[in-house]
Amino acid sequence: MNIWDSLKSRHAAIKDRPLLALFEEENRADMFCVELENMRFDYSKTNIDPDTRADLLHLAEQACVAEKRDAMFVGRRINETEDRAVLHTALRNLDGGPVIVEGDDVMPGVLDTLAAMRAFADKIRASDITDVVNIGIGGSDLGPAMAAAALAPYHDGPRCHFVSNVDGAHIADTLHGLDAKTTLVIVASKTFTTIETMTNARTARAWIKDHGGTPARQFAALSTAQDRTAEFGIDPAQVFGFEDWVGGRYSVWGPIGLSLMIAIGPKGFDAFLRGAQAMDRHFVAADPLENMPMMLALVGIWHNQICGYTSRAVLPYDQRLTYLPAYLQQLEMESNGKSVQMEGADTEHHTGPVVWGAAGTNGQHAFYQLIHQGTRVIPCEFLIAANGHETDLAHHHTLLIANCLAQSEALMRGRHLTEARKLMEAKGLSGDELERQARHRVFPGNRPSTTLLYPRLDPFTLGQIIALYEHRVFIEGVILNINSYDQWGVELGKELATSLQPVVEGDAPTDGKDPSTAALVTYIHKHRV
Repeated sequence: MNIWDSLKSRHAAIKDRPLLALFEEENRADMFCVELENMRFDYSKTNIDPDTRADLLHLAEQACVAEKRDAMFVGRRINETEDRAVLHTALRNLDGGPVIVEGDDVMPGVLDTLAAMRAFADKIRASDITDVVNIGIGGSDLGPAMAAAALAPYHDGPRCHFVSNVDGAHIADTLHGLDAKTTLVIVASKTFTTIETMTNARTARAWIKDHGGTPARQFAALSTAQDRTAEFGIDPAQVFGFEDWVGGRYSVWGPIGLSLMIAIGPKGFDAFLRGAQAMDRHFVAADPLENMPMMLALVGIWHNQICGYTSRAVLPYDQRLTYLPAYLQQLEMESNGKSVQMEGADTEHHTGPVVWGAAGTNGQHAFYQLIHQGTRVIPCEFLIAANGHETDLAHHHTLLIANCLAQSEALMRGRHLTEARKLMEAKGLSGDELERQARHRVFPGNRPSTTLLYPRLDPFTLGQIIALYEHRVFIEGVILNINSYDQWGVELGKELATSLQPVVEGDAPTDGKDPSTAALVTYIHKHRV
């Protein structure tokens, strides 16, 4: 029996086992967790037992995760469909050794770019700039927007704003109320051709010019296309490039993080990088059983590919991590939403789950009903800090922690029909009405969750968290034998949008379009003003 079949047989045998029964084993809470410096990852509230875990570790060994991890860190071309190295880890290799790509050490260039970013950030922070508007999309927006919100207590520079949607409402609402003379616009596009980003950038340039600003002084670019940035009118000294071995959704560590650096300062940004570097070193050095990314990934494989749970809820109990679920949604679904193996054959297993979520406690009053009593099991990933930043509101954080821990306990314990009947008896009900009302108050329980704990959300810790999830995606991709670093799935829609634009504008006929699309365009033409 191969390892996949063995795992599925294990699941079939234990799927109805109460999670609480697992805690009859002494020290389960400590045996099924991983600690790293200031962090604790608890996966004891899952149906993984020692034998299952041994099989999962064997699965990772069989997939050569360690060897492929080492290949990634030294700059081998593990992105095979695009023939590229994958080296976002080099961007936070602040005091590590050389990283060789095609015979050249990339680290001097990485460190030079970081030094230029620091100098520019210091200049902007010391200037009359009051606001920074980052214009990007996808990884050029989700990463810095998420991190800037997460680290709000550390902002001591200009206010940061983020524009991504080509919907004119996004840039109009963002620019409204800003001073065009004291606003810096950062345009984040590697090729400087991304249509949504460039449309917004031209609108921002016109706004600055029309309201007395100086576009040449108030624009910076995060791009490798210096010919296009120069044509746009951006000073070459305010252009920061990055290599093709940095994918968009992995790029917050370099120039794409410039807005964050301006907000929290170069020292804060360095702490952010060092947190990620610490997770990198742990990932490389720790034994599999004590390796936090490894165990996070194996729990994900167990739940999705073995148990068949098709979605995963990310539930940070931290208001400032509101954008983390969306960030991780892109990180995992764009990376591992594939159906073709590395050698071109169809995948043998379902790949990435649907990743979604929201900050607690808001989600408790929105979708937790489905998680607790719905017909599908949705594994939950809770994140919570031991301390908040608002020390004068410590009682708020105590309540937040209590809610977070209560939810994971409730998902595991559930409520049996006998307990529900007693509750209804206490309310004075009897007979059929008691039975009816009791059944509505049954919680199935046995719903798995993990919890990631840390002392406080600071730049170092945020760096650790993001790198942890990056490595989780890598491990899952290796085990599934897919390329986590291309994203061909986004191309077709972009190509069709380009061909549809003149049709929507009325400058081209709907010939060749399917009847539905043609009818929709006709409706739009009829109702546009």
